[in-house]
Amino acid sequence: YELPSLQAMHPSPLRTTFLATTLISRSSLALGALQFPSFAKIETTALKMSTSAGNVKRVLVPIADDSEEIETSCITDTLTRFGASVTVASVKPGGDLICKMSRGIKFMADTTISEAAKDGEWDLIALPGGMPGAEHLRDSDALIALLEKQKAAKKTYAAVCAAPAVVLASKGLLPDGAATCYPAPGFREKISTESDDAVVVTENVITSQGPGTSLKFALQLGEILYGKEKADEIAGQMLVDR
Repeated sequence: YELPSLQAMHPSPLRTTFLATTLISRSSLALGALQFPSFAKIETTALKMSTSAGNVKRVLVPIADDSEEIETSCITDTLTRFGASVTVASVKPGGDLICKMSRGIKFMADTTISEAAKDGEWDLIALPGGMPGAEHLRDSDALIALLEKQKAAKKTYAAVCAAPAVVLASKGLLPDGAATCYPAPGFREKISTESDDAVVVTENVITSQGPGTSLKFALQLGEILYGKEKADEIAGQMLVDR
């Protein structure tokens, strides 16, 4: 079984990372889950290259079983369009990378949250919602430690849907000022200064309401990382009104 040259097909480091991951996954399935250490090495190298090249921002998206898949997809897809290097990390115990999302779709994470914690600084950590997925994120000591480090460094972190209330509010990670979350009993009362806005920016924390606001949420994250002009450009390409 012979695979084509990754560099020949996609010289961009970001595209090489994605292709290498895809080829490993598909090849493993096709050949009885065989391992390809050489391609794993290419993936790791490409990731390091991409995060050190130009204005590439590093984004961490933690997920768990029952995380919300629309929100996860909007965050990862949109920020990749901006040019960010997006890493999806599973908080599941035992190093399991496969997460069954809130509507049954299975996502394969890039790494575990414990490995992500060892992998340097993050420009943004963005949490999807979903229940009980948000509770699983809340109960991840490694993730909470990363968020506390992000807060102490005054670096950007964000959450949507249930996650602002269940994760950020419960762990004292919301700043003074307005925030929003999924507009339902059990969530809203956990936000001390709740807002009805679809997306709220307070200091270095961005919150949003749910699946239907996820594209605007992700575009706001992109604007914070790359500027309004770039965000308007990406929004236009995606046919999203801002």
